[in-house]
Amino acid sequence: MTKTNFSDYALSNDLLKAISMLNFKNPTKVQELVIPAVLEKKDIIVKSQTGSGKTAAFAIPISEVVNWDENKPQALVLAPTRELAIQIKEDFFNIGRFKRLKVSAVYGKFPFYMQERELKQKTHVVVGTPGRIIDHLERGTLDTSMIEYLVIDEADEMLNMGFIEQIETIISNLPKERVTMLLSATLPKELETLCSNYMNDPIYAEIEEQSSAVDRIYQEGYIVDEEDKLSLLRDITILENPDSCIIFCNTKLMVDDVYNELSKLNYTCDRIHGGMEQRDRIRVMNDFKQGYFRYLVATDVAARGIDIDSISLVINYDIPQDSESYVHRIGRTGRKDREGRAITFVSPNEIKYLNDIHKYIQREIPLKERPDKHAVLDSKKDFVDKINSAPVLKETKGAQLNKGIMKLHINAGKKTKMRPVDVVGTLCSIEGISAEDIGIINILDISTFVEILNNKGEIVYRELQKKPIKGRMRNVSKVLDKK
Repeated sequence: MTKTNFSDYALSNDLLKAISMLNFKNPTKVQELVIPAVLEKKDIIVKSQTGSGKTAAFAIPISEVVNWDENKPQALVLAPTRELAIQIKEDFFNIGRFKRLKVSAVYGKFPFYMQERELKQKTHVVVGTPGRIIDHLERGTLDTSMIEYLVIDEADEMLNMGFIEQIETIISNLPKERVTMLLSATLPKELETLCSNYMNDPIYAEIEEQSSAVDRIYQEGYIVDEEDKLSLLRDITILENPDSCIIFCNTKLMVDDVYNELSKLNYTCDRIHGGMEQRDRIRVMNDFKQGYFRYLVATDVAARGIDIDSISLVINYDIPQDSESYVHRIGRTGRKDREGRAITFVSPNEIKYLNDIHKYIQREIPLKERPDKHAVLDSKKDFVDKINSAPVLKETKGAQLNKGIMKLHINAGKKTKMRPVDVVGTLCSIEGISAEDIGIINILDISTFVEILNNKGEIVYRELQKKPIKGRMRNVSKVLDKK
C-alpha cells in the first residue's frame, strides 16, 4: 500500500517533529520505496535523477534505527564531493535533530586531526569522500566494527571520478552483516558488478519522474565567439534579471576571470571552484543559499547533487564537454517540479559538444539570435535597481528547527574530565528541565557545548550562573550564531 504521509511509517515522534518542521509534506516516490526497505533491513539499488529526495530517503530511516546509546558509528555514507558530503551531513543533522544524532563529515583539504578528534567522540553517522575515509581507516581513527548501514550516493559520479576501487577497499573494512544502499542517476555495467559483488538480494527501484528536469527547464543556446562571451553575458543577465543565477565555466581560471569581470561591473557575485580552501567554499555556498549575492560563478563542483532552492537561471558560459554534466548543471534550476531556465553559450568550434548533448537529451536546444540592443537598453533600469537593492535573505533549511534551541558554552572539557552524564545530571536538577530538553552535547578538550531545546535556554542559562557543574562553578555563555 502506498504511504501518503510520513506518519504512516513506523517513525518516532522525534523524527516526525523534525520532518514536519523541515516542511516535508508527503513522501516522494523514491522515499516511498527506500524508507520501508531500510526499516526492514533490505539492500536496495535506486536509479533516480537528482532532485528526487534521495538524501531524505535514506537519512530518515537510518536516523530512526540507529541506537543513540552506541558510541561507535552505525552508518557510513560515501559521497563523491566535499560539498555533497557536507550537505548530506546537514540533512542528517536536521532530520535527527530531536533524536540528538551526532553526525561527522570527513573529507580532504580539511585538518585531519580535527576530524580525528571528532570521531573519538560519540558518532552515530559518518559521511565522507572515499579518499579521506580510507585515510582514517589506514590510521585507525575510524572504527567501522559497528557499521550496520552503508550508503553509496551518486554512484555513477563515483565511477566517473575513479573511486570504485576505493569503495571496494572501504567495503572490505566493513562488517558483512549490514544493509547496503546504492543510489545513482545511471547504472553502467561497472556499478551492476559492484552491486552483484557486495549486495545481498537487493530490491531494484527505478524512479520514473512524471516530468524530468530536462522537460521542466526552458533551454536555449547562443553561438558566440569566445571574445564576445562576456558582452553576451552582460546582455543576457540584464534581460533575464534573475533573482539567483549560477554561471558555469569549465576551468578554475575561467571562473576567476568571469568573477573578476562581473565584480568590476558591480554584480553581487562570488565564485567557487576546486582550487579554493574548503572553508571558503562552504562559506560561499552557504551565503549563496541564503541569498547574500545573486550570481555564483562556478566549476562543476556546484553541479552535482547540491540542493539550492529557487535558482531561476543557469548559464553555461562554457559548454560542458560531456553531456551528463550538462544535465546536472541545468538541474540546479527547475528543482522540486518548478520550471527553470538554462542558457548555453557555444563557440563555433564547439558545435560537436552541442550535438552530443542533443543526442543525450533526445531533443534540440533552440539557438537564438543575439538580444536586441534596444530590448537590453529598455531592461537596464530594472536590472540596475535590483543590483542596487538589498538582498532578500532566505531561511536556511534547518532554520525552523533552530527556533526554540539555545546553544551554551561551558568552559570545561575533557582535560577536566567533563562527561555528558555530568552535564545532563546538572541540567536535570534545574526545576522544569528534563532529559527531553537537552540536545546534542559536544565535549572538546577545554570546552563543552550543549543545546537546550523547547525554549528553555534562558532558564538554563540563568540557573547555571549560580549552579556548579561537576562540583565547581563554571563560566557559561551563550553561543551566538554566525552568518
